[in-house]
Amino acid sequence: MHSAWIMLTIAGLLEVGWAIGLKASEGFTRPLPSVLTIAAMAGSFFLLARAMQVLPVGTAYAIWVGIGALGTVALGIVIFGESASAARLLSVVLLLAGLVGLKLTA
Repeated sequence: MHSAWIMLTIAGLLEVGWAIGLKASEGFTRPLPSVLTIAAMAGSFFLLARAMQVLPVGTAYAIWVGIGALGTVALGIVIFGESASAARLLSVVLLLAGLVGLKLTA
């Protein structure tokens, strides 16, 4: 069970990588970012599928999406200068609280 959570965490981090990669690839017009994005997608989906062999599907999928969303929002703020408004940050905190709740009840 422990390794499934590790795989799920890595899958979520790879999701952050491919989400940022989608922007960096500029619509798959830049070769290196495009290849790295596709590799991150494949790795993310593979690890998610492996984790789902052990973890409940709803929990695994929600955690995967949540890690991806939280990481992408954070990197969007840091790398791309996206808004860090109070409402946006509160929303991120609420999302994180939901993910912790799902992990604790899995």
